[in-house]
Amino acid sequence: MYIDGVFSGGGIKGFALIGAYAALEEKGIKFKCLAGTSAGAIIAALIKAGYTSEELEKIMDAIELKDFLDARKTFLPIPFAKWLFLYKRLGLYRGEVLEKWLEALLSAKGIATFGDLPPDSLKLVASNLTMGTLIVLPDDLPRYGINPSSFSVAKAVRMSCSLPYFFEPVKLKPRTGAHLIVDGGVLSNFPIWLFEKALDSRKRPVLGVKLSANFYNQPVHKVDNAISLFTSLFDTMMKAHDLKYISRVHEDHIVFIPVEGGLTTEFNLDDEQKHKLIQHGKERTEQFLKKWSY
Repeated sequence: MYIDGVFSGGGIKGFALIGAYAALEEKGIKFKCLAGTSAGAIIAALIKAGYTSEELEKIMDAIELKDFLDARKTFLPIPFAKWLFLYKRLGLYRGEVLEKWLEALLSAKGIATFGDLPPDSLKLVASNLTMGTLIVLPDDLPRYGINPSSFSVAKAVRMSCSLPYFFEPVKLKPRTGAHLIVDGGVLSNFPIWLFEKALDSRKRPVLGVKLSANFYNQPVHKVDNAISLFTSLFDTMMKAHDLKYISRVHEDHIVFIPVEGGLTTEFNLDDEQKHKLIQHGKERTEQFLKKWSY
């Protein structure tokens, strides 16, 4: 059976999305169209390229997550250099290693640009800081004077994954001038709204996989200092756009995978922790599928 799918962001916790994919595969469910943000953009792109859940699990076993932390080289003292680059480059790490890694994986399946994929089969969400707007890739590229069919899928995924302050923003350089693009989660961490018409028409089932508790069980923020205030503000901002859709959309079409605790940028996960997340995602999705009426 073919469905349309949406994968949420969640940083390193995105390993759970692989488990969800495995459970869906075992049920014979395949994806016609996919959308994703941040970690969800990575999984969506690799699935659309043709990777199975087993292949993805092997790929993730083989990588050393810390290799993605590609800080710029400097002769300055490390603590000072980090803050200097954060100030000047707007991020601690470049994100180029992540993009090259994605390029290699996609290339192995014959995918380089959006022109190599069926039309409208993959939609990735990023945030344009320069214009203060959400950007859907590749749909919105013509507005920037860019031909979608020649635009790199790996670069689009990197844009969607450029977590503010952690990775440097990606510069989109059309003729109209440079635009700074960051993580899509800033404006929409779970873009199920991209398939709103499909949800209404039920032409093809739509299934979302969201790395959080459901709408009615969101964790309560404890705000008692400046850091927790910033964290709560950012979390609220990320959820505000999407929650109005989740509250309207039937929740029985969304797999909620609670992954509270730990940091989104916890790049020191060992293999055991990776597999626990994958297994957790699979178990939650298996439970969901037992009662899913599509």
